[in-house]
Amino acid sequence: MGTNDGKPADLVLFGDVVTMNDAAPRARAVAVRDGRIAAVGNDGAVFPLIGPETIAVDVHRACILPGFIEAHGHPLNSAVLLGEPVVDIRPVTIADAGEVVDAVRRAVDEHPDGAVLNGWDPLLQKGLPEPSREWLNSVAPDTSLVILHNTGHVAYFNDVAARDAGLNKKTPDPEGGSFGRDESGELNGSAFEAPAVMAVAASILEGASTRLPELLAAECARMNAAGITTASEMAFDPRFRSALTAIARSGALTTRLRLYEMSNPERSTDVSPGVGDDLLRQVGIKIWSDGSPWVGNAATSFPYLDTDVTRSLGLAGSRGKANYTADEILEISKPYFENGWQISCHANGDAAVTLALDAWERMLADSPRDDHRLRLEHVGAMTPEQFRRATELGVTCSLFVDHLYYWGDVLVDDLFGERGARWAAAASAIAAGQRISFHNDGPVTPTNPLRNIADAVTRRTRSGRVLAPEERISVPDALRAETINSAWHLRSEDAIGAIVPGLHADLVVLSANPLLVDPDDIADLEVLATILEGRTVFGKLE
Repeated sequence: MGTNDGKPADLVLFGDVVTMNDAAPRARAVAVRDGRIAAVGNDGAVFPLIGPETIAVDVHRACILPGFIEAHGHPLNSAVLLGEPVVDIRPVTIADAGEVVDAVRRAVDEHPDGAVLNGWDPLLQKGLPEPSREWLNSVAPDTSLVILHNTGHVAYFNDVAARDAGLNKKTPDPEGGSFGRDESGELNGSAFEAPAVMAVAASILEGASTRLPELLAAECARMNAAGITTASEMAFDPRFRSALTAIARSGALTTRLRLYEMSNPERSTDVSPGVGDDLLRQVGIKIWSDGSPWVGNAATSFPYLDTDVTRSLGLAGSRGKANYTADEILEISKPYFENGWQISCHANGDAAVTLALDAWERMLADSPRDDHRLRLEHVGAMTPEQFRRATELGVTCSLFVDHLYYWGDVLVDDLFGERGARWAAAASAIAAGQRISFHNDGPVTPTNPLRNIADAVTRRTRSGRVLAPEERISVPDALRAETINSAWHLRSEDAIGAIVPGLHADLVVLSANPLLVDPDDIADLEVLATILEGRTVFGKLE
């Protein structure tokens, strides 16, 4: 397939090509011209495009796929939180609780102007102390100390940090968030959900803005190394807009970005839908129906188990809580929706899913719109019936399937029992007609599409246990979730997501074809090269 207008290709790749195009799913060669796919097919389809200056490379038994797409990410947040001076204490970095505490104390000593750490997780780093105001003040009596939970939904801070952020007993809770308080109403050193967490961490954002080119380049390099060529930013702060636009115009952006701006009390944004280009564009608005199951603020119809873990965290018997009522979700969503925006709603618990669907069903009845692609994010506890209801409303779902690998054992043994085993029910979603995507929600888990594919196909936890095997899906379905489906979620299927003539030449070269290896080996495949618009941005072609 392709066109030959007499102009030679810039690049031709020969190998095992998986196109993600149902009309021609496999091929032998891909030709690239001016950053776009010029032809794809057998050797004969590309030979006429090989000229004297065409770079032709046979990758032999390696596999060529469309570049992976992170449908729900936080590359700007990851750039900041994985760069200096923030200290990385995520479970994937430090597993032992004692080492985490040592890292906190060391950070306070090494950052006298204020220490910020990211990744606190008592479920995976068992034995951590309670991050109470008293403990935080004892560790850092004279230095600002902020510790972000691995979920990003909670921040812990000492009195100096509260003072520096201008927070006190009289500070009201922001819309959609809250500050923990003691019986007298004093702040207890905890902040819940993005608006409150951002208030505590404002100094991090201010300090990062001047270093954004450097920090974002490092994050793009991490994504490119995982085979990613496009990612969404699902908590976009418009304060970064001018700096981000300048980076894109400079040619330094090696990952396409799709922005979802956080909703605000004014229900407005300073741009219009569709403004931007295929490299950088805001496509949606982000809202939060609930929080995280790991800290007890995911809204579920069923209670947490009564276990040693849930008792230690004060969660036994709890059903979490929602951030908003259905009426409030409708009130937030409708002005944006009527201005043409796609809306994405974070919803982990099944009760949170119901609130969003109830609100959006009413909104669609009042303001119908074709192909709106309203999105639900994470949907860990979403039920088969809810997936069917979402499909009927035209609401699509992005699954945080990597929860299974990192927290699968915790979900079953410590938190929810059999309800936890069916977490991220991908097979039920597909059976309900959902065009699902997968994501890592970085920096919560390392951005790794190959791990996501393996998670969905095997449903194995880190211990090797298989959860709800009936929810396993096929490798082709999992590949779609990381490529063409993700492109569709981001309203970008006309530009990326498949190897089809005319689309951008965004490609990943893997050491073997995921369709042909043992599913248990998919996560260990090597990314040999990542290509954006025909330009190699990671690895090398040989």
